[in-house]
Amino acid sequence: MAKGNDAKITDREVIAIEKENMVNVDSEKSSTYRSLTSESAKDLIESVDAFLFDCDGVIWKGDKLIDGVPEALQALRSMGKRLVFVTNNSTKSRKQYARKFGTLGLHVTEEEIFSSSFAAAMFLKLNGFSRDKKVYVIGEEGILEELELAGFTGLGGPNPGCLFIATNRDAVGHLTDLQEWPGAGCMVAAVCGSVQKEPVVVGKPSTFLMDFLLERYKIDTSKMCMVGDRLDTDILFGRNAGCKTLLVLSGVTALSDLNDSSNTIHPDYYTSNVSDIVLLCRK
Repeated sequence: MAKGNDAKITDREVIAIEKENMVNVDSEKSSTYRSLTSESAKDLIESVDAFLFDCDGVIWKGDKLIDGVPEALQALRSMGKRLVFVTNNSTKSRKQYARKFGTLGLHVTEEEIFSSSFAAAMFLKLNGFSRDKKVYVIGEEGILEELELAGFTGLGGPNPGCLFIATNRDAVGHLTDLQEWPGAGCMVAAVCGSVQKEPVVVGKPSTFLMDFLLERYKIDTSKMCMVGDRLDTDILFGRNAGCKTLLVLSGVTALSDLNDSSNTIHPDYYTSNVSDIVLLCRK
């Protein structure tokens, strides 16, 4: 449900969003997380200076924007909020992601994008990995491009005892808005099984990416809100860092997953999609 920038949301629309958020909530567990309401949305926006957004399942699915995203991002920018986009998808470099944002009609700069491909390159650079050494890449163009920008050469070949870095361990990803495909986690598991060694994970929920963000933006984590669709990466990433967290149900996580008795990762808030953050504030 998208609105123009100055449009007022009606009481009926607010009630509809809040009612949708409350469907099937487990009352025994709901004390640990709350559905986003008009009041809590206003409190959230007033309490944070920066929003960290996952991309797949939050901003888009495949090559299709999720409804209301452009209006929501523009409204948050007009309020003076810093927007940062943090994705575990390593198939693209930051430059390629900026191009994708532009193709979808969103103005986002490379400096606002933090991908796990970029994180892998920065991990090597910040830990003094020699540029004379080579990097064996099991992945796509995004990793190779970021390594090249950081001054490293990617190629193949066996080398027992080499450093094992994983961009992420996501089980699935969205190739299109309708298709879920195996994520990098399946390849990481295969390599783990083959070499009998655990990797250094540089994407979410690793603290490495957050440490880099904090060094770049100098914002206290208590003034940040992580918005994502995955409990085990996005929400855990935010909680580990001390950020406020908002789960959106527009991606891989359903409300039934959140309420499942085996789930131990709880956001501060949850709602249907990103646009609710702004729509609920316009009452």
